[in-house]
This record gives sequence, C-alpha cells and structure tokens, in this order.
Amino acid sequence: MSTPLYVFDMDETLINADCAMIWNEFLVEKGIVADAGFIAEDQRLMGLYAEGKLDMEDYLNFSMAPLADMPKADVDALVAECVESHILAQQFNQSKTLITQLKRDNIDMVIISASVTFLVQAVGRRLGIPVALGIDLVESNNHYTSQILGVPSYREGKVIRLNQWLAAQDKDYSEVHFFTDSINDLALCEHADFAYLVNPCPKLKAHADQPNWTILSWD
Repeated sequence: MSTPLYVFDMDETLINADCAMIWNEFLVEKGIVADAGFIAEDQRLMGLYAEGKLDMEDYLNFSMAPLADMPKADVDALVAECVESHILAQQFNQSKTLITQLKRDNIDMVIISASVTFLVQAVGRRLGIPVALGIDLVESNNHYTSQILGVPSYREGKVIRLNQWLAAQDKDYSEVHFFTDSINDLALCEHADFAYLVNPCPKLKAHADQPNWTILSWD
C-alpha cells in the first residue's frame, strides 16, 4: 500500500497572495510601522524574491525590525488576528477542496515555506495542516530576532528541511507530491516524485516539460 506525502508551498500556492506581504501591510495598518517607505521597500525585496535573487538575511533584518521590542506573545496574537482578518479569505478554492479530500483519505500533509515559522504555523493551523515548516528564528528574552536558526527553508534549503523532517518520522513515505508556484522551489520540484506548478511564475514554467510535472490553474 502506497503512503504518499503531500507537501505545499504556502504563498501563491495555497493562498492567492503572499502572506508575508499581507502581514507587513497589516503592521502598517495597525500603526506598528510608521516608516512611509516600509511597504515600498517590502515590494522591492519581494521583487527580488520573484526573480530568485533575494538575500534572505537582508529581508529578515528588514522585516523583523518593527517587532524587535515586541514580546513573542504579542507578535503571535497579532499574527493570529492577521490570519483571520486578512489571509484566510485569500485561500484558493482548489486548495480548500484538495486539503479536505486529503484529510478525508488520511493522507499526511506538510507546508514548507520561506516565510518565518510563526507566520507559517499560524496559517497552517487554520488551513488544517498543523505540520508547517518555515524559517526558524533565534529567540532572545522572549522576543523573536532576525537571526536564522538552523537551515532556512528557502531555495535548496527546503530540500534539506524536508529531508530532516522525513528522517524524524516513524513512517516511510512511498512518494512525495509537491505543489508550488515559485522558481525558488525548483530544487524541491526536482527532488519530489511529483510536482504540481500552481499558476507558475514564468521562470518555473520554463522548466515544466518534465515527467510527472503538472501545471495547475487555480483561482
């Protein structure tokens, strides 16, 4: 009997938006960020991400700066509010249907995202996927820092993080099915047994002519 594992990128794959960008806009909306240029800089950095050129340390130094003096519990409460009020409504209809079907069939699912763990896990819980891997951050005095802990789940790091997770499980999976939109996930697409490209970016779409790769149009 086969034991498949379904692995999902989060932003622009399960959610028809970038959750980190929604989160940063939420921080401005809440008055936590007062810098008038914050959103423009976020958009510039996300443009680099889309091209596969983002320096993750630079991005985290930028995006975590507004939270430097905020206790973890306060950050987590804001994240939960943001997910409920701004993110859940952006879920692709097809991802809702697929998650429901996989849960009904008792098939394991994992989210692996290049967003920070506290955001990825909050979204994953509400989508019904409690196993959610993101970029872990060093914590200091009950605060999140911008320093990466361990291997970041970004580009080739996603393959490493997934393999680390698999090694810690008490079951063997017969095949890995991976869903993503981004060229940053090319390595994990190639590593998986089956890849599903959800509204893929042009750079990823250019690689799509491979066995067991499928292009999906979700809305």
